[in-house]
Amino acid sequence: MKNTALRSRQIHLDFHTGPWILDVGRDFDAREFAQTFRRAHVNSVTVFAKCHHGQLYYNTKRPERHPGLRHGLDLLGEQIEALHREDIRAPIYLSVQCDEYAADNHPEWIARKPDGAPVGAGPLAPGWQILDMSSPYQDYFAEQAREVLKLFKPVDGIFFDMCWDQPSLNNFTVEAMQRAGLNPEDEEQRKTFSHKVARNYMKRFFEMVKAASPDAGVYFNSRPLQNLAEEIQWQHQVEIEALPTGGWGYMYFPKNVRYARTLGKPYLGMTARFHKSWADFGGIKPYAALEYETSQMMAHGASCSIGDQMHPRGTLDKGAYELIEKIYARVEAREPWLTGATPLTQIGLFQVPAKKVLRTSESISSGTDEGATRMLTQLKHQFDVVIPSADFARYELLILPDCIPLDAPLVKKLRAYVRGGGKLLLSGTSGLNEDGTQALLPEMGVKPAGLSPYKTTYCRFDPQIADGTAPSDHVMYEPSVRVTPLSGAVSLARVVEPYFERGWKHFSSHFQTPGDKLSAYSAAVCSHLSVKRGGAGGAVSFDVGYIAYPIFSAFANHGNIPCRKLTEKIIDLLLPEPLIKIDGPSSLEATLTRQGSRTIIHLLYYCPERRTPTLDIVEDIVPLYAVPLSLKIARKPASVYLAPGGEKLEFAYALGRLEITVPEIRGHQMIVVE
Repeated sequence: MKNTALRSRQIHLDFHTGPWILDVGRDFDAREFAQTFRRAHVNSVTVFAKCHHGQLYYNTKRPERHPGLRHGLDLLGEQIEALHREDIRAPIYLSVQCDEYAADNHPEWIARKPDGAPVGAGPLAPGWQILDMSSPYQDYFAEQAREVLKLFKPVDGIFFDMCWDQPSLNNFTVEAMQRAGLNPEDEEQRKTFSHKVARNYMKRFFEMVKAASPDAGVYFNSRPLQNLAEEIQWQHQVEIEALPTGGWGYMYFPKNVRYARTLGKPYLGMTARFHKSWADFGGIKPYAALEYETSQMMAHGASCSIGDQMHPRGTLDKGAYELIEKIYARVEAREPWLTGATPLTQIGLFQVPAKKVLRTSESISSGTDEGATRMLTQLKHQFDVVIPSADFARYELLILPDCIPLDAPLVKKLRAYVRGGGKLLLSGTSGLNEDGTQALLPEMGVKPAGLSPYKTTYCRFDPQIADGTAPSDHVMYEPSVRVTPLSGAVSLARVVEPYFERGWKHFSSHFQTPGDKLSAYSAAVCSHLSVKRGGAGGAVSFDVGYIAYPIFSAFANHGNIPCRKLTEKIIDLLLPEPLIKIDGPSSLEATLTRQGSRTIIHLLYYCPERRTPTLDIVEDIVPLYAVPLSLKIARKPASVYLAPGGEKLEFAYALGRLEITVPEIRGHQMIVVE
């Protein structure tokens, strides 16, 4: 068996092939199959034992073997053998909750909605029926998995797909819930039970794989990434499926990788070669888009995976692999500066708990995680996404965006963090009770007076943070919390309230009511616990910042630049020496990694464009020239150069900062500081 370590240039080779196609594998040539991947610089291919149709693709006496697979053809076995000859890893794919064969032959195993309707596609819809894992289907699936593990032992890995929590009112689930003392009529108890079922079968199948092949990788796909902390024990790696044109968008991967990479397991990003989403036969993504997507993976320290789907006859799309060959040759050339490199961060961004939103008297704000990721990326800050159990000491600044609930242990931990020199930024109801009437962290320096009665108000920047911002009262489209600063705190922006709340009885003009007068309430407050002296005078060292608006969800929902400017100014006061400063456009992305004594700067400049109502496309790579950059670094480096070309860069070093000018950024530029 070849090395089972997670590889860096992967293909996820879908093969969902309906039983009505009767020439499966007819043109399959094992040698050409493997050499296509070798020529394309691929070092791992996930191959199919069982697809969503419930069909099997290896020699078996089980009736689920695909009826169109030629007698005697062990398609999976030949694929694995040919790939291993080329030193290409070959983990095996098994579809879990999608199985058309089982659903058609055992309709009693299908998951059911509260009204009794089947979960998934109905009888006249071309789509997937969803199986209930509390039914005998789980043992049926276990028999299939056990056979695969025996026939192909030792396996490189198993990729279990379609593994979400599936609530159901199938008779098997109802009986199991009652035995567990749960009420099937209660929706929350159904969700709780489905989560328990999923955890149990993950544990069961993980142990089954490890018993057969101790070194094999195991991954359960379709699990909520917020569950990783509790489920990482059954995941050999983390795979972030994120086809930007397939519904995930271009923020899904960078948002979630910043959490996945904190868990100590190998991780990868998964996109696809398709123009749209999975099984988009004939759809080829523009080169620039696939370069951007794999460059994001490299910049965040992730391995790369590109999805494809093999034609039923067993052939690979030549155009797709010409594209993949260019992409993976580029990735391979950069691996000397990628292998073993870990992200270098300064900020810990709290993740909003699942289904937690900021509730006000008039609205529900959402999009906080995406808004925070988008904003901090545009500001070039280096950050991880963290949860309350994280090691806060790793970060100079913690951000609690919009609606992070605090319990007593978390309050205690945050207060200790601030006393130890850490900085905090909170917004919305973070740090307050739910109705915004009580501060749970005295260090915030605010006296809250509840949620504003106005859906829309205006923010007036104080002169000390107003530079670079238009001298206007800037509209804030989301309701604020009413707060005033306490002694020792400084108000840096004020709320301008409207004449009245717009309604059917009284309104003015087309949209929100204009501002009336400056209120007594602050839009942003900074407080300090100490005064640091330097030189001839003293400078206030701010420790905690608070923004009264759900500023991150507001930015996600409205894209209003003053939201970013206000946040930028407050972060500057809390974190005056960011790891990196760049004089470049907001769409320029910057990430840092550390590889031994090296610091690697990744600069990405690609601009997705909305060219259809639902698709963002990257078609062109437009270069940037002569970009000034400043890096916080403890010692003067010996050398600064571009990778992989090795071109030397001139640099200056003073007061703990490296100053360089990057001559060109053409999509993705890597600068190595040694």
